[in-house]
Amino acid sequence: MLKVEGLCVQFKHRGGASLAVENVSLDVAQGEIHGLVGESGAGKSTIGAAIMGLLPAAGEIAAGTLMLGDTDLRRLSPVEAHRLRGKRISMIFQDPQTSLNPLMTIEAQLIETILAHEDISTDAARRRAIDLLEEIGIANAETRIRAYPHQFSGGMRQRVVIALALCTNPELIIADEPTTALDVAVQAQVLDLIRRLARTRGVGFILITHDIGVIAQVSDRVTVLRGGKVMEQGETARVLGQPEHAYTTALMAAVPPLGRRLDRFRLPRVAGEAEIATQVDLAREAEDWLMAGTGTGPGPALDISGITVRFRGERRGLFGAREDFTALEDVSLSVRPGTVMGLVGESGSGKSTLAKVIAALVQPVKGDMRLDGARLPPMRSRARSDPSRRMVQMVFQDPYSSLNSRHRVIDILSEPLWLYGLERDAARRDRLARAMLGLVGLMPEAADRYPHQFSGGQRQRIAVARALLSRPGLLLCDEPTSALDVSIQAQILNLLKDMQARFGLTTLFISHNLAVVRQMSDDIAVLKDGRLVETGLSEAFFAAPTASYSRDLLAQTPTVRFDGETSPATRAKHSIRRE
Repeated sequence: MLKVEGLCVQFKHRGGASLAVENVSLDVAQGEIHGLVGESGAGKSTIGAAIMGLLPAAGEIAAGTLMLGDTDLRRLSPVEAHRLRGKRISMIFQDPQTSLNPLMTIEAQLIETILAHEDISTDAARRRAIDLLEEIGIANAETRIRAYPHQFSGGMRQRVVIALALCTNPELIIADEPTTALDVAVQAQVLDLIRRLARTRGVGFILITHDIGVIAQVSDRVTVLRGGKVMEQGETARVLGQPEHAYTTALMAAVPPLGRRLDRFRLPRVAGEAEIATQVDLAREAEDWLMAGTGTGPGPALDISGITVRFRGERRGLFGAREDFTALEDVSLSVRPGTVMGLVGESGSGKSTLAKVIAALVQPVKGDMRLDGARLPPMRSRARSDPSRRMVQMVFQDPYSSLNSRHRVIDILSEPLWLYGLERDAARRDRLARAMLGLVGLMPEAADRYPHQFSGGQRQRIAVARALLSRPGLLLCDEPTSALDVSIQAQILNLLKDMQARFGLTTLFISHNLAVVRQMSDDIAVLKDGRLVETGLSEAFFAAPTASYSRDLLAQTPTVRFDGETSPATRAKHSIRRE
């Protein structure tokens, strides 16, 4: 159905042009799911944009053939390409919140798309839109279609985006990281939907993702990319089960396993490649400074008792009462000194809300928190001068939005030092900030740059450095690796492991990726609908969870090991071992 041969994409800049995709060839058959996997910058999304004709102004196809059936995509005029997009090729973008118009109802957006490509009445378009929502699993579709995007959960918004992609019966759908920000339960629903659409409708899919577990679970064939070039290509079970290229083997080694805990992650480096130089002396200076402030013993114990959080809901009618939403209900747990507590659960279970309560970013209705026996004041009574402001630090999911884009890195890192009175001398503050960059694996000259000049993984390292410069006792990590590819994720997790081991930090680690949680945590707490359903030792939890909800979460987590089949032709022949 789709044939790509010798595709080369370049981006022009003042110094000339650079190749982002070099000599890439791939095929997609009817009803086939073809996975594109690789690290950030591998060219995955660029290939999808080239097929869709959505390359940015600086990008151009330098060479290659793009055939959709008998249609040469490169020979289409702008008007013809516009008509083809959405009609024969559709795209599912990574973030449904930015793909949907927040000022239009779901009904209006679906009908608008259908009418743009079909010569039918508005009533017929509305009927088709409702049928689509029912097909993709949205209950009570005739009523819910009148809702706005913000009134849906993340998983439901992603289903709506899939419905938008399907509403004109396309031959090919390009799904660009469709499950990155979704928890395992919603991710499983979306992947099941993609599998069913490929099987029942015969739609071809190009599935772009950095999650090898997702590729293993749904794709028929896979192309492994690196630096814009194809490293390996073939049937998924063969490529992932018996990789032939050294890079594929290295990439697989960086995937956190669900069945066992590793001391450290192996980074995807190919034999013979030089490792990045590190600033050993600077890093040692930062480490000595941190040890002088935090001591050599374990971090403080955290005890939470009866935390309840309610958010005010919308008013029903002009004079109607408000319906409050309970985000957390009587949650109590304890984090042992110097250990890592993994906090898991579906989207909306209250994980991030609990972290924000501890960090004094959300006000609880009731409950008590203690850090090493000393009471932690809630948000409205925790003054800036309170010692807990420094002792409790948070690493957020998106480092780009948590770092001030107008400040240089040196200013971002120096701020905690003067804010908490840890270092009075300005020159010493600058040196410590550069030393901390060396500790987290960045060069000291990075201090003079701005956040937008770094990759996602580098920005997350800066966020970790900023949190550590406060000399905290408790570190709250809220999905710190969910948007990172496996190699960058491995680097950040190794970094967090090192920091926790060196400085004895007490850590609350939030993630929807249970394989990552297993690698990081000593204990586990499971939240569902704002309530604590299970807590205990990590190894005991993964060996035999007690709650049925916990067992469901584990069952829905995709793994990447195959049971020995080397040449399955279809996904029905894939036999993925759930570890």
